[in-house]
Amino acid sequence: MITIVLNGSDKQVKNNISVSQLLEELDLSEKRLAVEINQQIVPRSSFSDHTLNEKDNVEIVQAIGGGQ
Repeated sequence: MITIVLNGSDKQVKNNISVSQLLEELDLSEKRLAVEINQQIVPRSSFSDHTLNEKDNVEIVQAIGGGQ
């Protein structure tokens, strides 16, 4: 297990977990969202290839539609 910082809180995750796998665990894999790791946006096309490391700072922001 490794510890990442997910939206400001420590979270334990499996070693060698990808962004895609993390989103599946969080039940967010089908949502429209943006992922930033250590202040760098990760393109959706790289979610499966990007592996998380110890103490990575992960921010997940979900797109919400709306307006006037």
